[in-house]
Order: sequence, then structure tokens, then C-alpha cells
Amino acid sequence: MTTGLEITKLSVGPMDNNAYLLRCRTTGDGILIDAANEAPKLLRLVEPQGIAAVVTTHRHPDHWMALQEVLSATGAESLAHPADAPEIPVVTSTLTEGDTVTVGDCTLEVIHLVGHTPGSIALYYAAEGGHLFTGDSLFPGGPGRTTNPTDFNSLMDDLEAKVFGPLPDSTVIYPGHGKDSTLGTERPSIPDWRARGW
Repeated sequence: MTTGLEITKLSVGPMDNNAYLLRCRTTGDGILIDAANEAPKLLRLVEPQGIAAVVTTHRHPDHWMALQEVLSATGAESLAHPADAPEIPVVTSTLTEGDTVTVGDCTLEVIHLVGHTPGSIALYYAAEGGHLFTGDSLFPGGPGRTTNPTDFNSLMDDLEAKVFGPLPDSTVIYPGHGKDSTLGTERPSIPDWRARGW
């Protein structure tokens, strides 16, 4: 059997949110990133093996509308950053910069990206060329939405220091909405993003 993570992407809800099921190919253990909407669809996705946890990338409601229903049906843990946890309906444990989330034999690192919200996080799986689940902090074509220059600069600084700086160009970006990309594809546009201010 192939080792590593099996990644399944599902678009749900009126805002076309991406939910991601990560399952260890060796053990069958799984987690869900963003129980965004349409709980019945998400539950069909995770059955019959279930999931151990739901990681919510940030506090905006379109990323957790189905969270309570999914937790009730699966008994999974609910994980989020402490800065956003008070605005998420259920959080059973918190994740901060440098923490890890295990999925069977696979380990993902938590990256805290401040700007879209105070407690936005991304999850990085280093194997197989690199896989980065960015929530709404990074998309093909630029950083996530910010509402003032301070937040924009904070998000860009974090993206450059914690994402584009240390991670390889081969890293696949899995955003909270829309299509995937790679860091290598997006990297040349960083000066343009800085210049335009969004």
C-alpha cells in the first residue's frame, strides 16, 4: 500500500468552500479541514472510517457552518487557534504555531498566519513534495482578504517568513475556496501583491 496522505477535496455551500479529508493510507486514520457546510455531504465523505478531528482554519462562519453536526455524528475533536476559538461554536483543543497534527503515520505542522483573522492557521505536510492547506490566508493570485494596511502587511510578512521563505516551490497550495496552485507558481507575484496592497 502506498504510504502518505490521501487528500480528498469537496466544495460545499453557497460560497463554494473547500473542505479537505486527509486520510493516512497506512492506518486509515483521518481528519477533516473545515467542516464548512452541507453536513450530510461531509459525513458521506468521511464514512465509514470516520475522522479523529476537525481542524477549523479560521473563525469566519462559512468555514464552520457544519461543524457541530459533524462533531456530533463522528465524535471527533475540534481544533482551532486560540485567537479565533471564541468565535467558533465548539473547540475542544487549540493549536498554535509549531504544533503538529497527526493523521495516522503522517504529521502536519501548524503555521499561524495573522491578518485575514487573528487566529488563521495553515497546515503543512512536508512529504511528497509538500502540501499546504491555507484556509483563506493564501489563494492563487494573492493573499486572503484583509480590511486595513496593518492586517495586510502582517499577513504578507507571515506568508513571506513562514511560507514562501522556508517551503519549496513544489508545495501544493490548497485554499479555502477555488482551485489549487503551487508556491512556485505564486512566488513571482509577491512584489505585485505588495505594490497593490491586497
